Amino acid sequence: MSRLVLHAQPPLHVADLRGFEQLNPRITEAFLRERHGPASRQSHLESGRYENTYIERDAIPEIAPLCEAVADAASTILCQQELKLGFWFNAMGPGERTARHNHEEQDELLSCVYYLQTPPGCGDLLVYDRGEIIRVRPREGRCVFFPPKLAHEVEQNRSEKQRLSVAFNFGPADG
Repeated sequence: MSRLVLHAQPPLHVADLRGFEQLNPRITEAFLRERHGPASRQSHLESGRYENTYIERDAIPEIAPLCEAVADAASTILCQQELKLGFWFNAMGPGERTARHNHEEQDELLSCVYYLQTPPGCGDLLVYDRGEIIRVRPREGRCVFFPPKLAHEVEQNRSEKQRLSVAFNFGPADG
């Protein structure tokens, strides 16, 4: 079973997933298989690109070990056992970026990004906290947890390959 080892770097919690080398290719293959299937939908058309691809959990069973690992870590960070989890994929081709935003739309308690594919130069995550910019270089197998109220964006992908990540939001189980 895959596990995360958490390191607090307030306001962020950063973790590296053990066994990601075997898990990431399976999740990536499943994403490619299902991204245009009947169990998927896209949202947030920005600059000609849909930023988010949602795939129903039942259609992508390969993601189950990752969901379990990030849910366990979220429970530890929040000191709360019962949480609901939502996820979506973000595929950024060469030249693309993700606009500045936050995740305060509903009852989110914690947000997370997990990196599946990170070619060199694919764009750093920028998190804005009290006038400071926290720069996070993406790395395959890495999770970055942060408060959903913090604005964040992803720099332009200057590589020749796709950058692929999975984003998560955690909220109260009864919400």
